[in-house]
Amino acid sequence: MKILTGNDLKTGDVVWWTGSGWSRHVADAIDVAEHGEAIAREEEAARRVNVPYVIDAVLGGDGPRPEHIKDRIRALGPTVRADLSLKPADPQAGSWVI
Repeated sequence: MKILTGNDLKTGDVVWWTGSGWSRHVADAIDVAEHGEAIAREEEAARRVNVPYVIDAVLGGDGPRPEHIKDRIRALGPTVRADLSLKPADPQAGSWVI
């Protein structure tokens, strides 16, 4: 599975391509397959996202999970304080990164 990520141009937030726009939640990301690079170019040219790129992910029960640790951290939020993560109510938030 391939998903598209980048940073929102206005807020700097990590965002994920949903098929019709961008979400702060990786669970909303869709498989872009071979279309990821083309979508990235269009979205960057439209100035909606900064430095979009395609990453590998695996589909799990909670949606896509980035394969690389860097992108798992980007998806979850800070690793030093689970209460600041994007899923603060999730008791597994800290273990999800590892």
